[in-house]
Amino acid sequence: MYRLLLILFCLLFGNPSFSQEKFIKNRPEGVNNYKPVREDRDSISDSPSKKVVKNDKADIKDYIIISRENDSIQLDTTLSIHKEYKFNFLRKDNFELLAFSNMGQTYNTLSEDFNSNALLPSFGAQAKHFNYMEADDIHYYHVPTPLTELMYKTAFEQGQVLDAFFTVNTSKQFNVSIAYKGLRSLGKYEHILTSTGNFRLTSNYTTKNNRYTARAHIVVQDIFNEENGGITDEELVNFELGDEEYLDRGIFEPLFDNAESTLKGKRYLLEHSYILKPKDSLSSNQIAIGNSLSLEDKYYHFTQSTGNSFFGDTFIASDISDKVTLESFYAELNARYSNAKLGAFKVNVGYNNYNYGYNSLVMLNNQTITNRLLGTVVSFGGTYENTIGAFALKGDFGLNMTGDIQGNFLNAEAAYSISEDIDANASVHMNSKAPDFNFQLFQSDYLNYNWQNNFKNQQSKQLAFNINSKKYGNLQLDYNSLNNYLYFTKEGDTTVKPFQYGETVNYIRAKFSNEMRYKSITLNNTVLFQSVMDGDEVFNIPQIVTRHSLYYTNEFFKKALFLQTGVTFSYFSSYYMNRYDPLLAEFYVQNTTELGNFPRIDFFVNAKISQTRIYLKAEHLNSAFTGYNFYSAPNYPYRDFVVRFGIVWNFFL
Repeated sequence: MYRLLLILFCLLFGNPSFSQEKFIKNRPEGVNNYKPVREDRDSISDSPSKKVVKNDKADIKDYIIISRENDSIQLDTTLSIHKEYKFNFLRKDNFELLAFSNMGQTYNTLSEDFNSNALLPSFGAQAKHFNYMEADDIHYYHVPTPLTELMYKTAFEQGQVLDAFFTVNTSKQFNVSIAYKGLRSLGKYEHILTSTGNFRLTSNYTTKNNRYTARAHIVVQDIFNEENGGITDEELVNFELGDEEYLDRGIFEPLFDNAESTLKGKRYLLEHSYILKPKDSLSSNQIAIGNSLSLEDKYYHFTQSTGNSFFGDTFIASDISDKVTLESFYAELNARYSNAKLGAFKVNVGYNNYNYGYNSLVMLNNQTITNRLLGTVVSFGGTYENTIGAFALKGDFGLNMTGDIQGNFLNAEAAYSISEDIDANASVHMNSKAPDFNFQLFQSDYLNYNWQNNFKNQQSKQLAFNINSKKYGNLQLDYNSLNNYLYFTKEGDTTVKPFQYGETVNYIRAKFSNEMRYKSITLNNTVLFQSVMDGDEVFNIPQIVTRHSLYYTNEFFKKALFLQTGVTFSYFSSYYMNRYDPLLAEFYVQNTTELGNFPRIDFFVNAKISQTRIYLKAEHLNSAFTGYNFYSAPNYPYRDFVVRFGIVWNFFL
């Protein structure tokens, strides 16, 4: 199978056509079969970009980014407050995430979205996966001229992050892109160095008649962290007092300074489709068949030179080494029928093969803990889309038909355009998924971190409503009901273990965002209210999360410089914040320590010159005068005041 996939990739990436043709200004021919360009992104100038590209027939609108779901997005080189929110290590708006002190560490979650289409268990070690790029995170491209983007940002003590990207169309039909994001940061505290790498190689091809399309990617990822367990309970007093001698965070004693964790993975994916019956002037029917192949290997490895009582007793006194692997293969056949009146129908049959586990059995308390969970699953699913007048309808489902793992999901969504200013959307999501693999089976050199469980599927139901007004803002509401909820917590005062909640967790969220502008002054607001009505002993989140940015924008030097400067205020209410377990790479529930209720104020000055965006930010500038009670998790202090610099630079050839 490895050889087969490698041959397919070589054929796809080795397209022999390398002539660079000039593109006309209308929609690129190579993306005719993709969905329309989404309009929920930042604005892009409609004027040709003759100043930034040598091809005088190329338009900035011709640079297309294509998601796995075939949504096409125009390249955006503007500077906005949303770009400010996304200028971070993840390159995503992290409004609902709370970063740890060093860049590249994990994040505590301030809110949860239980909308999922998963049919199989996840690998586990979820705290290591924030920077792990899944298949849906990979994009494909169509560009009239070669495009390069460089992103750089300073880190914490002897480090920086660089994300370099290049893509080119060797012809109108064939595109290839290559990218690498690398980070190394020492951090302010002892033994929290981070080093990560995300390599991506993508390609997509469309025949001249647009009947055959193919796309593929190779992703190789390496996420390494030194682990210290946070600072000791005795040192927390010194941290909160804020004495000058303790402002050098390197003098704090961590719980341990000899542990490391690594998550590595590589994935090969190929998707292609062929239109058997194209649309023509006499018929609005279209029939297409498709195929998808995916092969992914990953492992999580926790090492420690000597055992530590923080995790309990060990089988061996030194050279702790816990390594777990997952090999997964997925193949799918699908068929799609579309009609101008009836809409688009798609059905698929999938084959999953998985192999999760360890290299040896464990004998503990006269019980044998197996070393492998392996099997095959055959699944069936389908989608439907249609637009009827002002209504847009969409639905999809999936279920496992054979195999040892049961699972299903069902989604239904309806959108309605009330007026030119107001759109509304309502949706229902249901999912039943088996517990993550590390809930079912875990082995460790620490005695108490060994288990084999037979939990029930976690079931989630979500009812969501969204109304968006260009004038008044966006309101999102959702109600979530969880049965057989799975979580980690401590069993008494011993070590962390997985559990399943026997009752129902009911959880509601309301999120409102808007922007108010007066001349060159703008106030951007995002407020999230959430409440756990039932099950708050196993599911903890802050009731209020809020962010407000007051900023000034203007153009200078005959519009050669665009300036954006202002302050951002962020806050979340106190709650029983989840603790972090570095051995499991998971967060677990605790109900003894309330944290939060601290403001974060950032001052930023951003500028755009040509296609270059420059970012300068004073982060958490209030840390010295609003009290040293800021934590990312119990025993893990949040970041102190720091000034950081960064840049995003686009090149058009």
